[in-house]
Amino acid sequence: MQILLVVATEGEALFFGALGLEVAISGIGAVNAALTTLQVAGSSRPDLIINAGIAGAFPGQGLQIGDVALSNTITSASLGAEDRDGGFLNLQKLGFPLHGDLHNRLPAWEGATDLARRLGLKAGEMLTLETVTGTQQTLDKLQHLYPAALTEGMEGAGVALAGLRLEVPVLEVRGISNMVGPRDRESWNIPLALKACRSALERMMAEV
Repeated sequence: MQILLVVATEGEALFFGALGLEVAISGIGAVNAALTTLQVAGSSRPDLIINAGIAGAFPGQGLQIGDVALSNTITSASLGAEDRDGGFLNLQKLGFPLHGDLHNRLPAWEGATDLARRLGLKAGEMLTLETVTGTQQTLDKLQHLYPAALTEGMEGAGVALAGLRLEVPVLEVRGISNMVGPRDRESWNIPLALKACRSALERMMAEV
């Protein structure tokens, strides 16, 4: 299986480079991720696109710093509008599909849940946001809107949308660097999250 690995930063590319996969550095955010994925995958036509890196985990979902999660749904969580009472109107409520008949929630590679089971990892919904959560208020709002969400990141939905346009499946793989909530940068452990993500990717290569 030919796999394209999309990462946000040069540091991540160096860290994952020893896996022997084609690696594309997108830059931060969903727009960068979508454009880079379209350009690189449009040329190489991989069988699977993996967006890998770090993420914050939502409390209560059984994930801790140093764990790894896989996506079975990738959600563009902040794309929509506020109503006059401060509520959130998603794309379905607004009547604007993101791709075909899909709105905020985009499908991930259909083998994700089974692969996660075989590797002893969690699979579930992963949110993509333009702004990383830093307050309890935002955490409460996201958990109300997306009670099943495992993680938040910044690139996944861009990669997923590009994959849909190219008709190439996409999987998001994230090492947990922090817990979502009031910002406490000192509690983050990015090296541990990257090491765990790389280990999971190495194990995945033997399974796919």
